[in-house]
This record gives sequence, C-alpha cells and structure tokens, in this order.
Amino acid sequence: MEKLRIIHTNDLHSHFEQFPKIERFIKQAQADKGVDQTFTFDAGDFMDRSHPLSEASKGQANIDLMNQFNYDAITIGNNEGISNSHQVLEGLFEHANFPVVLANLFEEDETRPQWAQPYKIFTTKKHTRVAVVGLTAAYPMTYEPNHWHVKEISQTLDMLLPKLKGKYDVLVILSHIGVREDRYIARHYPEVDLIVGGHSHTLLPQGEKINHTWITQTGKWGRYVGDINLELDDSHHLISIVPTTHSVKEMKAKSGDEDKTKKLFDKGNKILAQHKIADLPAKFLNNKEEAIKVSLDAICDKTHTELGILSSGLFLTPFTSGVITEKDLHQSLPHPMHLVRTKLKGSDLWRLVMEIEKNRHYLKEFPLQGMSFRGKVFGEIYYKGIKIDQKNKQVYVNGEKINPDKEYILANLDHYVLIPFFPTLSIVGNNEFIFPDYLRTVVGNYLAKEYPLNKKYEAQNKR
Repeated sequence: MEKLRIIHTNDLHSHFEQFPKIERFIKQAQADKGVDQTFTFDAGDFMDRSHPLSEASKGQANIDLMNQFNYDAITIGNNEGISNSHQVLEGLFEHANFPVVLANLFEEDETRPQWAQPYKIFTTKKHTRVAVVGLTAAYPMTYEPNHWHVKEISQTLDMLLPKLKGKYDVLVILSHIGVREDRYIARHYPEVDLIVGGHSHTLLPQGEKINHTWITQTGKWGRYVGDINLELDDSHHLISIVPTTHSVKEMKAKSGDEDKTKKLFDKGNKILAQHKIADLPAKFLNNKEEAIKVSLDAICDKTHTELGILSSGLFLTPFTSGVITEKDLHQSLPHPMHLVRTKLKGSDLWRLVMEIEKNRHYLKEFPLQGMSFRGKVFGEIYYKGIKIDQKNKQVYVNGEKINPDKEYILANLDHYVLIPFFPTLSIVGNNEFIFPDYLRTVVGNYLAKEYPLNKKYEAQNKR
C-alpha cells in the first residue's frame, strides 16, 4: 500500500495577501508523516500585473515568492502567456526552482520554449511513476500576435499520450483550460486519472468525477487550497482518489501577515512612482472625461485611425495634473488589456453602434468580471469620431452619414472582442491584436509625447 498526497493551487492572480497562510499550509503538508510522499502543483495564472509589484518586477516577485512554496511542477495560465510580452515570458522562469510543464505552447518555429517541458515523470519512494502533463488555454488569436504558437487540447493529447503509454502508473494533467474543457478530457481520454485544473475559477470543494477521471479546482485568488489523497496497491495501481479543499480564510493568521503583504504592495508602488511619464495640465485634475478623451486619442494614434471606443469603467481613478508616474497610470488602468485594430464595413459598424446603444443603460452599472477587466462596473461607452442620431438611428462618422459599403477602421480593446455584448466585433470584424503594449502603456507613451516632462524630470528618469 502506498499513500500519496497532492497539494494544489490555481489562479492566485498575485493575491499576495493569501500567501503567508498558503505557504504555512503547504509546508505542513510537505512534512506530513502520515503519507509516503507529498507533491505540490500550481495550475497557472499565479501572476497578475494589476498588482503593482508584479507590474514593477515583471513577475519576478511572484517567482521569488512561489520558490518558497517548493512546487514540484506548475503550468502557466493566460495571464503569464498573454499578459506578458514574449520577451518577459522568455525570462520569467530564469530563477524558478520548479519545473514548468507545458505541452501545447511553442515558439513560432515550432520549437519548445527553453523554460518548458511537455511533461515530467516523477518516481516516488516506492517506485510509482506519476506522469504530469501541462496544458494552457488555447487562444490563438492572442497568442499568435505575441509570437507564440498554441495548439488545441485534443491535437496535443492525441500526439502526446500515445508516446507516454507504458511510462507511467498514474497520469495527472495540470490544466489551465477551464472546467468545461477538463470535462471534455475526462470523457474522451480515459487514461487520465486526475486533472488539477484552473482558468474558469470554479470551486470544486470535493472534486468531480467523470467516468474514471477526477477533476479538481480551487476557485480563484488563493481563497482555497486543494488537497488530494491517493492510495495505490503494491503493484502501483490506483485504489482511490479523494479530493478536498481548505478555506484559506479559516486558516490561522499570524501577526505580521498583513504587514508583510502590505510591504509588497508598497514596494511595487514605490518602484512605479520613480518612473515619471508626463506633465499634465490643470484640466486633467480629477476629471475622468479628460482622461477618457486623451486615452481615445492615444489608442487612435497607436492604431492609425480616427475612430475609437472606450468604456468609463476602465478608469478606476481619473488622471492627476502635474507630473504623472507609472504608479498613477497603473492605479487608473490596471487591466492587462491590448489594443485591437478592427476593420468593418459601414453596415457592420452601424450594427456595432446599435449594439452599444442597446446595451448602454444595462452596462453602465454592470459588475463585469474576467476578460482582463480589473474594475468594478463596465461603465459608459465613449466614442471618438462617431455620433448618433438616436431618433432616426443614424450614425455619423467624422460628421458624415455612415456609408454602408465603405470600410472603416476602429480602435478598441481585446476586452470588447471577448465579452458577449458586442458580437459584431468578433463575428465580422477583421481584428488585428496589437502586442506587446497594454492599454496603459499606449496611453502613457501618448501622454509623454503630448505633455513632455521638462528637462529636470527627464534627468531624474535617466538616473
């Protein structure tokens, strides 16, 4: 008889306030003498650049903290793979003390990233072979502009699993593909014993079993830690898998926990505050509309168009007047969103505007979550270059009635393409995703150009 224990996390999203409790729990589990061996895994989205220290360190602070958890293996999520530039992701794991398993992401030349391996086979003290395969969400329309080639889940498993046959006793998948795709794997790949999942932020308190396969996931933001007990016979055959979860909120806090995480937040803000961007005039002081207006100018300038849309909920704070820093801009626009340059026929642009106007009242106070949004409500939509005659349902572009047969170019965000409220964008839009800059870096670069720092501030920035 052999007893194994798996401790797992997913979708931590830089919620460092949970890390002290999680670290203590993991280390206690790793020292558990009641089992033969403990493994510790993470299923991706461990970083989120909406946290100032993750932003300031380009994720290296996350790696430093995760090194303390002594993970046996992790996979990456879309926040690591898409929210970082190609260059940042290439260097993210240089100082990691854990392996990254990832079977479905490749360089453009079809080689594997140097920091990743498709799977890892662990041999326990009692000689059971545990194969761990990593998978991340297959989003080609955002991975490819970031110079990665991501492969579909079925394509990956159909190629890899036959090669693994006979090399393992237990097959585990670290999955950042969401519970719906996990269920697909469970139904179509019976050789998989256990899926340690993430991405959909689903809490499965006692796991979920489909046919032979167990699926586990711990929700989001480090609110729960997963805990799985496995029993095997002397021939290394699985007898049972028993998943459970532990509430981090109910774990005992220690004095200094809050101070430790506050210092991480303050450290990030201090670094960002040192980088000055522009010197804004008085009209920007506590004026969100001015912030939206100049940001519309920025995204149109970047995408070489005269038409743009942005929503007010993106702006968590208005801009200040005087010197604005990376800290200020990060606080206002923490979202890891990228620009999209969309080509639409006039008839389709008219339809998009009608979709926006139809949903305007509903979205104004809608508490949107996910799709890279880090705010509270969606807010009002603002246009650049577009006006509407509501009574007659007429749309005017730069003062002229829209031409249904003419091609127009619209600056917007990947966020708007992904949410379900404006289907015209994703269904008929010819969408070009702009990488690697985020919305806030595009806005910052534009502000620096339009409202440059004086020489004194420029000298300070160069130090």
